[in-house]
Amino acid sequence: MNLNRATVLILSSDPAFSRAVTEAWPRDAETPEFTLLEEDLSREFHRDTYDLAVADASSLQNRDSLTEALTAAGKPAIVVHSSASGDRSSTHGPILWLRRDPGLWPSTLGLVGREILRRCRAESRTRESERIRAAAQAEATLGRYMAEMRHSTSNALTSILGNAELLLLEPGLPATVLAQADTIRNMALRLHEVFQRFSSIEKELSVAARESAKENPQSRAATA
Repeated sequence: MNLNRATVLILSSDPAFSRAVTEAWPRDAETPEFTLLEEDLSREFHRDTYDLAVADASSLQNRDSLTEALTAAGKPAIVVHSSASGDRSSTHGPILWLRRDPGLWPSTLGLVGREILRRCRAESRTRESERIRAAAQAEATLGRYMAEMRHSTSNALTSILGNAELLLLEPGLPATVLAQADTIRNMALRLHEVFQRFSSIEKELSVAARESAKENPQSRAATA
C-alpha cells in the first residue's frame, strides 16, 4: 500500500468496467492509485494491499463469491450490480451495493468512493492520534513515578555509596573484596549522576511550563 496515496482495487474481468471507474473518478490531489484484479482471483487478494475495493457483480454467478471474499477482507467495498440481477442497493457490512444505472453509476461510484476514502483517512488519523496520546500518557505516568521515587532512590544510593567507601577504608581486606567495593562505589556514583540529571531536567521543564503560562493567558488559566 502506498503510504501517501490510497489504493483502489478494481475486481472485474471486463476492461470497460475498470476504464469507466478510472475515467469517472474525480481528479484532484486525493486521486488514488488503481489496481486491477481479475474477478476469478478475488479470493486471493489481501486486505493490506488496498484501501477500497470496487467490484463488478453484473452476473449472479460471481455475487456470492465476491460478497464472501470482500466481507472476509473487512475493508470498505463498492459492488456494482445490474438492475436485472436483483433489487440490491443497500449495505452489507463494509460493502455498499450500487445499482448499475446506465450512464450514471461511474460518476456516482467515483463521488461515493472518494468520500469513503476520506473517511478512512480521517479514522486512520484518529487512531494514530489515540495511539500517540496513549503512549504519551504512559510515558508521563512513568515520569511522575520516577519523580516521586527520586528522593527514596537517592537516599538508597547515598547509603550504598557510604558503605562502599567504608569498605575501601577498612584495613586488611582481600584485594578481591576491595575491587568489588570499588565497583559498587563507581556504579552508585554513576546512578547518582543519572538521577541528578533527571532532577535537573524536571526543574527545566517546570521553568519552561511557568514561562509558557505567563506568555499564554489561556494556558495560565488552565494551569490555575
